[in-house]
Amino acid sequence: MIRLTEITEDNWLEAAGLAVSNEQKGFVAPAVGIIARGYVYRACNAKVYVIEDDDTAVGLALVREFTEEPLGYDLQQLMIDERFQGRGFGSEALKLILDELKKEGHYDHVEVCVKKDDAAAIGLYEKHGFVDSGYIDEDVPDSLNMICYFTEGGAK
Repeated sequence: MIRLTEITEDNWLEAAGLAVSNEQKGFVAPAVGIIARGYVYRACNAKVYVIEDDDTAVGLALVREFTEEPLGYDLQQLMIDERFQGRGFGSEALKLILDELKKEGHYDHVEVCVKKDDAAAIGLYEKHGFVDSGYIDEDVPDSLNMICYFTEGGAK
């Protein structure tokens, strides 16, 4: 059973050992980088979640808040270790993250930036109600900015 646990001094070493395949390394930061970003973005209410199956770390996610306009949640990273991919853990974890953010209720949407050639990730986000926002970040023109509103049709 998948659950989200915040990163702690007790689980960070196991979480830091998670990794994606070589082919995916251009799409997601290394686990240690995700954990470090959580610290760097602490002023933006960043949360690093360890995605666990029972008591085994299978992935990581980083969510923060945009503190300047446009306000909202930013799903910075979502990764499932290569040993645990293909089992639906990413989809289950994304649903839990969306449910948690919706319940928290600070904002009415969450955004994610995905490389345009990461078809698997784009499909996952679309499955959960994300759509192309139309925004193009000039710093990452090879990426797609996707948005999911916590209303009818979104956050499935």
